Amino acid sequence: MKILVSNDDGYLATGINALIDALEQVAEVTVVAPDRNRSAASNSLTLSRPLRVSEYGEKRYKVDGTPSDCVHLAVTGLLDEEPDLVVSGINHGANLGDDTIYSGTVAAAMEGRFLGLPTIAVSMVGRTLVGAKLTHFETAARVAVELVEKIERASLAPDTVLNVNVPDLPYEELQGIRATRLGFRHKSEKVLQDLDPYGRTIYWVGPAGEGQDAGEGTDFHAISQGAASVTPLKVDLTRYEAVDGIAAWLER
Repeated sequence: MKILVSNDDGYLATGINALIDALEQVAEVTVVAPDRNRSAASNSLTLSRPLRVSEYGEKRYKVDGTPSDCVHLAVTGLLDEEPDLVVSGINHGANLGDDTIYSGTVAAAMEGRFLGLPTIAVSMVGRTLVGAKLTHFETAARVAVELVEKIERASLAPDTVLNVNVPDLPYEELQGIRATRLGFRHKSEKVLQDLDPYGRTIYWVGPAGEGQDAGEGTDFHAISQGAASVTPLKVDLTRYEAVDGIAAWLER
């Protein structure tokens, strides 16, 4: 199997290198990743300038663009052979619930899906969800390998994105791998106001809210129970049950 690996934390991140080391044991791996941290880049593509690619090893490329740029470039022209699968990660932090809208990790996987490939996005969740130092990347890497092996045994539809979150635990303490749905967070905390060294006002975007819809069956709940969550995502955002109501509303 040929696997394209990307991420949003950049090619030097601990997570992506743990993932590469693990996947190389079961597949042929090519890496096309951002040259620096591009967290929360979402699905953005760079259209206003050309992209520059540097080779930093055999089948290892860094790109001065977004995660979506990396996967798009790899599949549509950079690589001689199309990969069988795209794996994005391991992200340094959670991509639970509505995090998926902002996530560059998930966006890289979605870009692979747009191009007709099955994809997996893998993220590590700290014990406090926000700001935790992560240590057990080998656990998330092992989960990723297990999912790749399952795909080899029973193919995954090419319109499927698997969003995987793994708690920061030793593998032996992991309480299984559960199929889940996305939960939902409380609204984000307020922006943080400060002054720069020149006395000018600056703002930091506040931290994400805690889980609001976090009951049984959600990705939040699985993580809280010490289990990895696997949520199948689709790109179609249409709220189908509301279409008829909107049609009636437009006629008023």
